[in-house]
Amino acid sequence: MTTYHVQIKVMPLKDLLDPQGKAVLGGLHNLGLNGISDVRIGKHITLQIEAESELSAKTKAEEACKKLLANPVMEFYEIEMVQG
Repeated sequence: MTTYHVQIKVMPLKDLLDPQGKAVLGGLHNLGLNGISDVRIGKHITLQIEAESELSAKTKAEEACKKLLANPVMEFYEIEMVQG
């Protein structure tokens, strides 16, 4: 078995409003940080996965995203395998 390092980015779907992002955008403007036109807030998740192969580790990460880490109705995710 090998340990694989996986990074997962979970973000709101582009067509959906991001209320948290809008609140942060308002806060930035209130602080005088103008010129910022959009803020989207998401999640960055790192996993260490024990698996027989990189493909198996990516499959496990995909399953984790589908079952728990991301809500497919409101979010999309990207999986990146990184060197440990």
